[in-house]
Amino acid sequence: MPDVFGAIISGLVAGVLGGLLGIGGGIILIPFLRYFVGLSPPAAAGTCVVAVFCTTLSGSYRHYRLGHVSIRSILPVICAGVVATAIFSLAFLWVAQWEQWLDTGTGFVFSLISLRMILEGICERRLQRPSGSNAAYMPGSLWHKFAIGAACGVLPGLLGIGTGGILVPAFSLLLRTPIKIAIGCSLACFSVNALVSSVFKLCQGSVNLPIAGPACLGTLVGAYLGANLNRGTPSSALKIMFGALFAYESLKLML
Repeated sequence: MPDVFGAIISGLVAGVLGGLLGIGGGIILIPFLRYFVGLSPPAAAGTCVVAVFCTTLSGSYRHYRLGHVSIRSILPVICAGVVATAIFSLAFLWVAQWEQWLDTGTGFVFSLISLRMILEGICERRLQRPSGSNAAYMPGSLWHKFAIGAACGVLPGLLGIGTGGILVPAFSLLLRTPIKIAIGCSLACFSVNALVSSVFKLCQGSVNLPIAGPACLGTLVGAYLGANLNRGTPSSALKIMFGALFAYESLKLML
């Protein structure tokens, strides 16, 4: 029962963070699944990505309703991400033989996310740009979007974690997309990647369903709340605070 209650609470926190900042929430769920529930790295990765799918699905739907997502403009990112996720999901069982490398790889990605969040929190005003008449449309060339999608499909397939820490800065800095549009589009793109990865992880037997269910319930509610908070709450202080937390978690996983 404590594990179920903890899964709901951690899922709720992960969902709020995901809906607010455009990340999957694995930064909260992976440490909980590894160190509190005691799951192995492969089981933690598989269980996490199922919950992350719920985070991204709920968050992206709310951002779409808020006018932050243009499906047509992100289709190249989605298509490339699906292919990359499927390919690297097949490699997951091979990588899972070396459990310590899953922890190290996850910790390395978390360190990148922490750096991104701290820098973005400090430079928040520089990243925000005024919206145009078609604010939800994400600019950028077709090939740039294909490249971003392919690169970000690796993480959910191989490590079971989200790509928001990469997609949001890529959309915002490389494609010069307003930050709230970048967050909404990141969630929408990753929801498809997470679905593909979840199906593979379920078939591979890497999902703890008794824990995944409560976690999904928490993430669904949390992501909806986080997306609403995103609309009117300055997130710079939250980004710096959680960035410091992510740095701690990344060191814990790598060491």
